[in-house]
Amino acid sequence: MSRLKEQYDNEIKDAMVKKFGYKNVMEIPKLSKIVVNMGVGEAKENSKVLDAAVKDMETITGQKVVKTKAKNAIANFKIREGMPIGCKVTLRGEKMYEFADRLINLALPRVRDFRGVNPNAFDGRGNYALGIKEQIIFPEIEYDKVDKVRGMDIIFVTTAKTDEEARELLTLFNMPFAK
Repeated sequence: MSRLKEQYDNEIKDAMVKKFGYKNVMEIPKLSKIVVNMGVGEAKENSKVLDAAVKDMETITGQKVVKTKAKNAIANFKIREGMPIGCKVTLRGEKMYEFADRLINLALPRVRDFRGVNPNAFDGRGNYALGIKEQIIFPEIEYDKVDKVRGMDIIFVTTAKTDEEARELLTLFNMPFAK
């Protein structure tokens, strides 16, 4: 069992009950999934670029990646419907906690000029979105083998009803919010 999952089971649940006064165990918010998404705009000219992005994301998450296709044709961007233009992966269970642990404790502190993540990037329903500018902050990625620095979006989906509950949950997971 991952360290973050044990921490949730032992300490975080109790802290959430103390702060918000839940009557039922099922009310306590928890992390339900993490979605990692990478849009690769250059894939429209060169399909090899998307393959490199898929390989990087599979290395980072440790799970098979799904290629995403364009829903609509956009003439200005030279995109046709059905063209592969990105990739995503949905992490749940053990892999989700393991990824969150590596992101919070290893990757984020390696960001240059890091002052914390945006505390206002919640969507109003208890989900948190985080944008990363470069994939090389993850220790699994070898800097010499990277063809191009790419960013990605990481969405933490929680069962929390409000942003305040979700912020408290992520804070207890040691998410480094900017002051």
